[in-house]
Amino acid sequence: MQETAVPSAPPTPPVSLAALLSRDDLGLRQITGPPAGEVTIHGAHTSEMSDPYPYLLGGELLLTAGVHIPEAAGRPGSFDFDGYVARIVAAGGAALGFGVAPVHDTVPAGLVAACEQHGLPLVEVPPRTTFSGVARAVWQLMARARLSELRRITEAQQGLAAAASRPDPVPSVLRRLAGRLEGRAVLYGPEGAEIAAAGREPGDEVRRALAELARFVTGHPSSTATDTVAGTRLAAYALGPGRGFVLGVAAPHRESGDHTIASVAAVLLSLLTGEHQSGTGAARSSALVRLLLGARREEVAPLLGGGEGDGAVTRWYVVHARPDTGAPDAVSASALGAALGSPLVDAADDVVRVLVPAPPRAEGSGGVRPEGDGSVRPEAGAAAPRKPPAGSGPAAQPGWTLGVSAPVAPAEWPAADAQAARALARARATRSALVRHAERPGFADLVPPGEAEAHARALLAPIGGVPALAETLRAWLSLHGSWDRTAVALSVHRNTVRQRIARCAALLGADLDDPDVRMELWFALRHLRG
Repeated sequence: MQETAVPSAPPTPPVSLAALLSRDDLGLRQITGPPAGEVTIHGAHTSEMSDPYPYLLGGELLLTAGVHIPEAAGRPGSFDFDGYVARIVAAGGAALGFGVAPVHDTVPAGLVAACEQHGLPLVEVPPRTTFSGVARAVWQLMARARLSELRRITEAQQGLAAAASRPDPVPSVLRRLAGRLEGRAVLYGPEGAEIAAAGREPGDEVRRALAELARFVTGHPSSTATDTVAGTRLAAYALGPGRGFVLGVAAPHRESGDHTIASVAAVLLSLLTGEHQSGTGAARSSALVRLLLGARREEVAPLLGGGEGDGAVTRWYVVHARPDTGAPDAVSASALGAALGSPLVDAADDVVRVLVPAPPRAEGSGGVRPEGDGSVRPEAGAAAPRKPPAGSGPAAQPGWTLGVSAPVAPAEWPAADAQAARALARARATRSALVRHAERPGFADLVPPGEAEAHARALLAPIGGVPALAETLRAWLSLHGSWDRTAVALSVHRNTVRQRIARCAALLGADLDDPDVRMELWFALRHLRG
């Protein structure tokens, strides 16, 4: 049993000697040694040293023309072939390639005998084949092997991720892993008992050894351990520190990339067993089921965590985010959610949405009102801080552009979602890292909400049937009539913005250059819902 394996050969994908011998353009011929299909090489090295031991890493095909062998000069038997081959074997050399030109006409009989005695594969390199050509062929085969390995790992990762998303994620991941490794995959619980398993059932000796290996990693600082029992490769992976779950794998053979594939499965199982242990995954599933069955949002919100406690109404932020470069993926979206302190993440299209619980509101924190750019405005008689107070909401995140809603109760989540979308559009247009939805009292709040909404619908009725016009007008007014910034915010051409605004002016019969008209339309758009 061993905790870690120190390779005697370079960390490169090995290639079969048989694959090299099958190259017709090289014309290589094996003279002696084990079958070529059982020999793997990790590189090619040329040396005419009488003792190449200090220069070998292990796993190489050593190429030589025998310049250091005096037999060609008419002194047969004066060279210690046995010692020469023994040193190559001791250094971990995989095979010896001997060129029959220009020094020797044939491979020396003493070299053949020594290689046969020590079990070192001996390959004859014909005069027409250069050592550099052999080395190039080795690297080409290694590149193909590496590409094949990466393709195999990628396919396995995709399959394991798909299995983790199934209704029965743990058994599905184990089945997919066992199928990939053509062996057995077992999940052990904190007490060492088998929780789930998949794949071919091994013999009693292998099963006991795998269970023992799992117990070893739970009580040892190392998170992985490997062993070989009855010709079966065993590996154990601790699933998270201190939790006691272990993934055990038994495979009849080991291929390049197997460790990486098993490690991916271990990470997925760590997440799955972590949710099982903490109960948060079950709580979120319960919340989803209740919503689908008609429960109100404020009833299921406590299952999602967060909140202000002490009987206060739970308040939440909705965050819309876009990465500064490229498109968001599941990994980066989860990382963003972790940075914002919430696992409630939805990555759809090019926008990531995160539902973030608001921190408790401190007593006596009045005196400031948030501005749309994230700064704060003092109320009458208050000091004038220039930065948002601690706990004022989600902060900017490197590499992301964020739009943040006002903190709302669960019943107002849809309205907050629209607020975050508009804030993100403004952030992108103004090239700001973060824009918060501004919530502060104003003259518009003096009008009863019902009357304000009725007035807004009547005023905006001419464009109400064309959502694109209302949204363009809203963005254009919020950006002070900037064509370019509005085009960026809506992801359309500036000429499209001009055409839509001209259409709005015509349908509304309004002069949009008049600031009073703009103000009235802005108030109406703020109160227009649905």
